[in-house]
Amino acid sequence: MDRLAQSRLKWKCRRGLLELDLVLQDFVEKRLQEEDLTVFNELLALEDNDLWDILSGRSDRYEARFGGIVARLRAV
Repeated sequence: MDRLAQSRLKWKCRRGLLELDLVLQDFVEKRLQEEDLTVFNELLALEDNDLWDILSGRSDRYEARFGGIVARLRAV
């Protein structure tokens, strides 16, 4: 991913919850792989509270296709 695309994705990761911002931006900087981009962008379409519940482990109610990336995000 080029620098401009990464900057745009980081901007898209800015959310209403600071905790979510920190996890998502760290993931983009250190762990995101090119093959994850489509699924990651779809995951970002979720509402902030729903996404935080998933990433913090409070909820396991998400589509199976998000499983791998959710596991890696939870490890951040």
